[in-house]
Amino acid sequence: MKRYWLGAGTALCGLWAPAALAQASENMSAQTIVVTAPGGAIDVDDAIRLTDEDIDRAGTPDLLAALARKVAGVSLQDAQNNPWQPNLVYRGFVASPLQGQAQGLAAYLDGARFNQPFGDTVQFDLIPEAAIRRISLLDASPVYGLNALGGALVLETKTGRSDPGLVLTGSGGGFGYAEGSAAAGFSKDMFSGFVTVQESHEAGWRDFSPSTLYNGYADFGFDGAGGGLHVKLIGADTNLTGNGVSPVELLAADRDAVFTFPDNTRNRYGRVSLHPWIALTPQTRIEASLYSQQLRSRTVNGDAADIEECEEEENEGLLCLEGVSDDESEDEEARLTDADGDPIEDSLGGEGYGVLNRGRTRTNSAGVLFQLIDARPLGSGENHLAIGFSHDRSRTRFGTSTELGGLTEERSVAGFGIQIVQEDGAIAPVDLIAKTRNWGIFLADRLPIAPGLSAEIGLRWNHARIVLEDQIGTALNGRHAFRRLNPGIELDYEVSDNMSLRAGYAESSRAPTPAELSCADEEAPCSLTNFFVADPPLEQVVARTWEAGALGKSGHGALQFEWLVSAYRTTNNNDIQYIASNIRGRAYFQNVGKSRRQGIEASLTAKTNGFSASASYAFIDATYRTPLVLSSPANPESEDDGTIAVARGNRLPGIPRHSATLALDYDGGRWSIGGDVIARSGQFLIGDEGNANAKVPGYVVVNFRGGIELMPGLTLFGELRNAFDRKYATFGTFSEVDEIELDEAPGASNPRAYGPGAPRRWLAGLKARF
Repeated sequence: MKRYWLGAGTALCGLWAPAALAQASENMSAQTIVVTAPGGAIDVDDAIRLTDEDIDRAGTPDLLAALARKVAGVSLQDAQNNPWQPNLVYRGFVASPLQGQAQGLAAYLDGARFNQPFGDTVQFDLIPEAAIRRISLLDASPVYGLNALGGALVLETKTGRSDPGLVLTGSGGGFGYAEGSAAAGFSKDMFSGFVTVQESHEAGWRDFSPSTLYNGYADFGFDGAGGGLHVKLIGADTNLTGNGVSPVELLAADRDAVFTFPDNTRNRYGRVSLHPWIALTPQTRIEASLYSQQLRSRTVNGDAADIEECEEEENEGLLCLEGVSDDESEDEEARLTDADGDPIEDSLGGEGYGVLNRGRTRTNSAGVLFQLIDARPLGSGENHLAIGFSHDRSRTRFGTSTELGGLTEERSVAGFGIQIVQEDGAIAPVDLIAKTRNWGIFLADRLPIAPGLSAEIGLRWNHARIVLEDQIGTALNGRHAFRRLNPGIELDYEVSDNMSLRAGYAESSRAPTPAELSCADEEAPCSLTNFFVADPPLEQVVARTWEAGALGKSGHGALQFEWLVSAYRTTNNNDIQYIASNIRGRAYFQNVGKSRRQGIEASLTAKTNGFSASASYAFIDATYRTPLVLSSPANPESEDDGTIAVARGNRLPGIPRHSATLALDYDGGRWSIGGDVIARSGQFLIGDEGNANAKVPGYVVVNFRGGIELMPGLTLFGELRNAFDRKYATFGTFSEVDEIELDEAPGASNPRAYGPGAPRRWLAGLKARF
């Protein structure tokens, strides 16, 4: 792995250095070029873009809050109920740090793929927020490679040339919140440097929910007129507690309470990357992004379990694992066994059992994105051509175990030191090595056709290979390969200097991840931290997207407007979904045929004399297009065998149909004030794919913010989130509660469980600029 990365880096730097230095000596006019994504920014004219000013709007950098505030099509779901572990949903597609989510957005950080290889997850806690210069949400395009079904999330970091000076920020607030960051940038002649460190702590507004994050970033660059090189370093050490959803009756009695715990994730991450470029001619350059990274994760999840004293006479005094049976008169049960295959005796009087699911993941990965960019006059305009290739490889060592425990009075799980190993594999330890190799060859061309009319052409060939190696036996071994050529085209017509129209078609695909391939059998389900290899293998997902839209700007004196309207339809073939098992807390992945996501988006921004306003609206119609039968045993409307029927046209759960945002800010020079309104309509619960139950109610949340300059360079800022203390939920599913005693809500039986939104909270701090 290291030899591959270092060899590629040495070769490119050897190519770059002599010519770049020679050119720079002739012309000292330096320029900074760092590739951000495949294609050379071929399709950014209609992208949704946020700057560091948007990210820092409230005083401290908050990337996720900025996206939710500015983009109506983005919703943040509190499935894990940790502010750094939300599901980000855009156009009905998910980017999430949680295994078990069917990922549908490609993420890039300075041209390097940021989807983690084992599950294509996007770990938001690893992002150095104080170092982010710009965020772009891009439409679906084949150029962005695997997983760009709904589009791409592109992050661009700061350099010493773009952000010189020293910035110190410290803040604190409710629920034990404290954060501090320092950023310093400089440039001299052709050299520049930028370094930032950030520390965040929170006790959590819910019980037993503390989190601590340490993030760091450094960039050292050489920017010449004919070439440049940047070296970037990223590190993170995070300890996150997110105790997930709680039954609605428990939340009604005590909104701070958690159902079962602990639910903890510890991540340690490091990445080094090289970003060289060289000008071959005034019109043509070569640019690249090379990276090598390591991620170590450890998780522990305390969950209730369907484990009780066996009912059969020959197993008296022993424990059994229960599941839903086809016969409504009785449940299936299997005798619980330990690592030696011996039955486990009942020690709690037949009830009150839980499990501790532990997982450990160590991933080493590396990759390169290499592209030739050529921009030159052609016909009635400028032709912009990008030809390139990418290669990403990874090796993940993944292991899990399940320990039997007992539920305490606080509903935590105290382990007994007994590992559960079922002969049928329903619960068993895993020790697996997963290797991935992804290749991509792409072409992107913005071709002028006639005055005002151009075509954006995209073409990409993807090849993904996944090798799974069992470290305990041979049952988990597997080899999988996925290949596809994806095309795309968009026509853009410039009606005037202030208005343009567009219409296009794109295909994109994603291969099943090692996590999904290792948990694809109904007979061998897994927990969110526990995966098992099984046949049959999954098919790759192919998305076909049609899109049309318009954008424009206008002005009347000091008043300036910008607007953007989009309409889209994406149909997924062989879509993948995480399906609940008849064993509590376990599930499996399954291809579910076709699904469709279609809708409209509209946004408007206005600025005048220090005042700025932005409003946006999104309508998302996300439905199943293939009838199917799914397992959902906790759904009160399920059949006796725990299944539900999904009809063509049923709506996908977890996706609000209507979303709207409004943000208002006024900058008075030495003081500022502002606020925003975020509104989302109701959504069906996860597990209610048949739409037979009431939805999670919609919500409206209002936030306020302000700042005052105490002296030149020193600003006092503050923010009030959920100002009216609205009790709302951003996520919902089902959870079996009838067998667990809730002291706060005796006799609770409602299976609905919500991911509650945070209550009213405040923060205040100081920012110093030098």
